[in-house]
Amino acid sequence: QVQLVESGGDLVQAGGSLRLSCVASGRIFSINNMGWYRQAPGKQREFVATITSSALTRYADSVKGRFTISRDNVKTVYLQMNSLKSEDTAVYYCNAGTPAGLYWGQGTQITVSS
Repeated sequence: QVQLVESGGDLVQAGGSLRLSCVASGRIFSINNMGWYRQAPGKQREFVATITSSALTRYADSVKGRFTISRDNVKTVYLQMNSLKSEDTAVYYCNAGTPAGLYWGQGTQITVSS
């Protein structure tokens, strides 16, 4: 089992920046990829960014050039979000992929005011 806890959500003005963190616990050495998804009100959860254990990254087109995913050890992943837009408002979820399956955090709310 892997447990994930996100933090860093806040209310921010458009054009501002935030940094999200996600810390894993439990069977952390089974974690391969880690990533971020988001879900806006009334919409499906969507992919934001992912990073592999070898630090390869991939981003949704909507956040390329504005968001940066990073990982400083096996259990912590970050999402640096710059130039935030109102359409970035959502609950942001961290996930971790392991051979046993995919684990999710509870989410952290980002609200961008225009």
